[in-house]
Amino acid sequence: MHRVVALALPDVVAFDLAIPAQVFGHEDERQLYSFVVCAAEPGLVPTTTGYAIHAAEGLEALLSADTIVVPGFSPLTDPPASVCDALRTAAGNGARVVSVCTGAFALAAAGLLDGKRATTHWRNAQRLQTLHPAVAVDAGVLYIDEGRVSTSAGVAAGIDLCLHLVRRDYGTEAANRIARRMVVAPHREGGQAQFIERPVAAPLTHFTETCAWARQHLAEPLTVVDMAAHAGWAPSSFARKFLADAGTTPLRWLTSQRIAEACRLLETTDLTVQAVAARTGLGTAANFRLHFMRELNTTPSSYRRLYQGRNRSLTGEGAWPGARP
Repeated sequence: MHRVVALALPDVVAFDLAIPAQVFGHEDERQLYSFVVCAAEPGLVPTTTGYAIHAAEGLEALLSADTIVVPGFSPLTDPPASVCDALRTAAGNGARVVSVCTGAFALAAAGLLDGKRATTHWRNAQRLQTLHPAVAVDAGVLYIDEGRVSTSAGVAAGIDLCLHLVRRDYGTEAANRIARRMVVAPHREGGQAQFIERPVAAPLTHFTETCAWARQHLAEPLTVVDMAAHAGWAPSSFARKFLADAGTTPLRWLTSQRIAEACRLLETTDLTVQAVAARTGLGTAANFRLHFMRELNTTPSSYRRLYQGRNRSLTGEGAWPGARP
């Protein structure tokens, strides 16, 4: 029996705690895992959502754990020294230590992420890196498995990591069974990008008409010179003013709009990869895949399967059965 202990720190993110509870603690998994929740002191632990949860055990529960899961918490202050000591002792005894979302801050405070790659919610990644420079923070992935220490990005990425750990422990069939029960994708690669907000929105004070025009003509081979001409500016002056106003270059903005439109088409249509590339001005299917991978660290086909919830096999050059040209 693999013993999983979730450490609830105040104020624990209730959804983050529910993830390991559903994966490891569900009644269907009692032949594979035992699951308990502990806290610095047994008793009620406040959550970020206005109610408290009851932790039946104290830190001594960590010492008998095979896997420790630390859900996210807020505010992101260092846990008490007793918590950090208990985490270090348990890890030293061979426990696998896992964080969901901002739970990584507790692992970092205990020194368990020093010299390792780690991730957390993209909004908090820079803070984690600043507070703990010995950690190699990667904000662009869903989860990172470093063997005895694993970390996940925000919210649903914790499901992906926990299912990955089940797959490691008991194989693909066990992980897929749990995924079906939870009605989630059975497997997302840890290296897939967090679909974060990117600071590439259209300018709000200048060039709004030019940006609207450009979005209507994404299929055309637009250049910065074309955009400058539409705005009635010299290209160099246009580029400087655009950067100051939008916080990004015109070319970078244009690429981001093309990728955003490509995502929309992948989510809502059966257009082939080649057709999506043509409609968004990204050229060939190969060039489209290159840009898409660079931006989102996943392929157009994988993105489509994820967001359309389909398992149909590709036929030909990125074509779906019945796809429109």
